[in-house]
Order: sequence, then C-alpha cells, then structure tokens
Amino acid sequence: MPSVRSVAVDVVLLRWPADGDRRAELHDAGRARLLLVEGAAPPPSVLDDLEDWIRLPAAEADLQARIAVLAARAPRRSAAPEIDEDGLVRFDDRWVSLPPVEARLMGALISRYEAVVAREALARAGWPQGSPGRNALDVHVLRLRRRVASLDLVIRTVRSRGYLLERAARASASG
Repeated sequence: MPSVRSVAVDVVLLRWPADGDRRAELHDAGRARLLLVEGAAPPPSVLDDLEDWIRLPAAEADLQARIAVLAARAPRRSAAPEIDEDGLVRFDDRWVSLPPVEARLMGALISRYEAVVAREALARAGWPQGSPGRNALDVHVLRLRRRVASLDLVIRTVRSRGYLLERAARASASG
C-alpha cells in the first residue's frame, strides 16, 4: 500500500474490499477515505463526498490528486483541543472559558484525548488536595459536557472505567 497518509487533513487509505468494515466506521465518524480497489474487484458505490476510489496499481500523481481533492472537501480539524493556563479551551476555530475545577478536569481529558481517563485520575486532577465525593465529580463532568458541546466535543462515560473526550459525531452535531 502506498505510504501517503494526508494532505492538510487526514485522508485514510483503505484496501477495497478487504477493509469494508473499517470503511463503515470511518464513514460514521465523518472521516475522509480513499478506497484502493484491488485487482478485478468491482468498485464500490461512493457513500458521500468524503470518499473516492482508485484502482491499483495507480500512478503516484493520480493517488496524490485524489487525496488532495478529499482533503479539500474534509472539514478542517485540530489534532486535539488545547487548554491554556487561564482555562481557555480552543478547538478548531472556537473557544470556551472554564472555571478552575472544570479547567483542571478538562486538562486531564485533553492530555488523553480520545482515550479513557479513569474517574480516580479525574478526581485527583480536579481536586489535588483531596478527592470530593462521587457526586461532585459527576456534577462537574455534567457542567463540562454542556460547556464543551459548543466546541463539537463530547465527554462519553465509559462504564466502570471513566470518561473519554472526543469530537462529536457528525450525525449528532447536525441533528
């Protein structure tokens, strides 16, 4: 498979039909995809404007051109949200200001963006001098969820493990 991965935004290269399951996941996540059609396999029906296909073997220039078109169509994304010492969270071209406890919680979530942060780790981040009761963490996470929704970010509960910060799915952002 060619080693080219992106131009300005991430365009995921998938072998077709071998990576069909991953294609559906990436489509649901609103990610740009270039399907590399192998051998005599029939080409796929394109699902949306963030998808294209090319038959292998393909010239490098043709591959680069398809990637560039998909990258131009894809929404611009920051790699991860950022938070400064004043509690200002920036993501893409938007920002939101957070109070101190929520800023500390957000800092812990951002440091492990798109990965689970244990409840205990969040509690230590939010209250360095000692952990409050379970309810206090839940209340602050609820408030934080509401504040970061305007940035197209969501905080998901991972049952019995903790919380995960990620970009809101395209479908839920539009509906």
